[in-house]
Amino acid sequence: MPRARGGVAHHARKKKIMAAAKGGRGARSKLYKAAKENVERGLAYAYRDRRKKKGDFRRLWITRIGAAARLHEISYSRLMAGLKAAGVEINRKLLADLAVTDAAAFAKLAEVAKSQQG
Repeated sequence: MPRARGGVAHHARKKKIMAAAKGGRGARSKLYKAAKENVERGLAYAYRDRRKKKGDFRRLWITRIGAAARLHEISYSRLMAGLKAAGVEINRKLLADLAVTDAAAFAKLAEVAKSQQG
């Protein structure tokens, strides 16, 4: 009985890798080994950065909230502590959006936080 070598499956895998490597520079899109390494590295970076993106956005929201809070003579930490003490449950994403798009609503929230400081 002849030995099965998996040629069809190998070609299908290779085709998939080479298609994913399109747009790469030089050997990274032409040669199978280099293309495979490049695709694997790209997938690893994509996985890592999907998680990193969440922290990056949180950092951006905190920066925006802090800048808007300073306009109302209150620090970021005092604003957040005041809102928590007042029982205002609003996440940083919405708070940052209010700071950018609706200054009046953010000003009211800043006043609520200030009133809790005593």
